[in-house]
Amino acid sequence: MKPTDAVISGTGLFTPEESISNEELVTAFNAWVDLFNDEHSEAIAKGEVEARTYSSTAFIEKASGIKSRFVLNKSGIIDPHRMAPKVAERPNSELSVMAEIGVKAARQALEAAGLDGSDLDAVIVAASNMQRAYPAMAVEIQAALGAKGFAFDMNVACSSATFGIQQARDSIRAGSSQRILMVNPEICTGHLNFRDRDAHFIFGDVATAVVIESKAVVQAKPHFEIVDTRLQTIFSNNIRNNFGFMNRADESGVGAVDKLFVQEGRKVFKEVCPAVAQQITEQLADLDLQADQLSRLWLHQANRNMNDLIARRVLGRDPSDKESPTILDTYANTSSAGSIIAFHLNRDDLTPGELGVLCSFGAGYSIGSVVLRAT
Repeated sequence: MKPTDAVISGTGLFTPEESISNEELVTAFNAWVDLFNDEHSEAIAKGEVEARTYSSTAFIEKASGIKSRFVLNKSGIIDPHRMAPKVAERPNSELSVMAEIGVKAARQALEAAGLDGSDLDAVIVAASNMQRAYPAMAVEIQAALGAKGFAFDMNVACSSATFGIQQARDSIRAGSSQRILMVNPEICTGHLNFRDRDAHFIFGDVATAVVIESKAVVQAKPHFEIVDTRLQTIFSNNIRNNFGFMNRADESGVGAVDKLFVQEGRKVFKEVCPAVAQQITEQLADLDLQADQLSRLWLHQANRNMNDLIARRVLGRDPSDKESPTILDTYANTSSAGSIIAFHLNRDDLTPGELGVLCSFGAGYSIGSVVLRAT
């Protein structure tokens, strides 16, 4: 195996206080369906508008494995007249909402690593959902933590965390940093169309954080050595969100469904799963590792069926719940944070020398895989 030059020494997780069960979400969605069909009854009768159909808890669980999700605001989402979270804007003099939840996760990660904010050389915010174009949330979090050095935001959709880990490792290998904080604040409910039957159940809100350090300076025990990282992107329109600053240049598109999360779920499943399994398999082969040497697969938490298929192809057999842990039943899809939550909550039982793969995948398409060794 390749020599190790960087390690993960701490992780943190912020979980919102409120959650929404499938039953609550379906009740709200079906109430909206009744409102819509009643309002458009004449057009529906004439065939000019398609009637909306009910969702169900059975459909959601079969399609995704999701049972509930944590959210920053529940009341706005389950209000059939609104169907969107209520998150008030803050004055520029206050910490922004996404920076605030990022700082909460970051402080946990720093404590686990035995560090203070002032020990950091850099902060990377790697997430799908950015609160604003600039100033970067990473710089805001850097200031809140009292960190030195530099900070920047990056977005590779659901793969942002694994891409962020490689950027941190590359910086450490280049000698420009020794200790880097990588943060994933995700308010996914803000870009979710809760009136889309095929997607209204997918996302939740959360923030995670990871401390990556040079092996030469790390003091925390235990930690995880970064054995190898691999990134891949393949262009696809099958997962898309067209919201952006250019929208105001063409008013005809304002409010269109493509300004929120949209996806061709079946195509994504068919195309992404084999690509992810192939990347992990080839990465292990290049490291002279066999799949049976893996103790854990911390996969992106988007869909239980996808994870089961990927793990089955990598391992050559059905994975146990311990080998491929699932957290999306309670957290739902939290975009870039999902694989980090799985790692954060399901790693303490690994003994020194045991190996695992942290892997995320999503829009782009983008795939990032990180081979880790417990110390």
